[in-house]
Amino acid sequence: MNIAIFGGSFDPPHFGHDEVVKSALKNLNIDKLIIIPTFLNPFKSEFGAPPNLRLQWCRNLWENLSPKIIVSDYETSQNRAVASIDSVSYFKNKFNASRIYLIIGADQLNSLHKWHRYDELKALVSFVVACRDDIKIDENLQKLDINVKISSSKIKSELNFKQIPSAILSSVQSFYKDKNAK
Repeated sequence: MNIAIFGGSFDPPHFGHDEVVKSALKNLNIDKLIIIPTFLNPFKSEFGAPPNLRLQWCRNLWENLSPKIIVSDYETSQNRAVASIDSVSYFKNKFNASRIYLIIGADQLNSLHKWHRYDELKALVSFVVACRDDIKIDENLQKLDINVKISSSKIKSELNFKQIPSAILSSVQSFYKDKNAK
């Protein structure tokens, strides 16, 4: 079985994430696309929206898009930051995967070597890079050519929700406006 794993904070999920999901389904030879919201990104000290809300947003957006998609609570249910190698190992065993694609944003390329047990991780997966912000990507890496200029951080700081899919728009607006009002 071939699987792709797309993890992230999804804080909040936006059109860029949506393009990655749709492009992965269209361009990767996969049986399953596993979308995994983090409990907490291992490189961050806090999250904006709570893990279960971000999980629900992801489920609302993608769970019914394709029978290939699984929106997983594997990381959110751990109640701690989970390294990618742990999630990859878990799903490799769960699905007896023969091939694993790990989808990352181009913004992660410079820090990839800092990921927990990186050498072990790169031996298990084929990295697939979602183009972003015109970041140059090595020719040896597989790409999802979406090249979006959207950032969850910018959405939150500017409270500009034009890049949020309508299926979750009111919930996202409500959460971040209430959070900023406090």
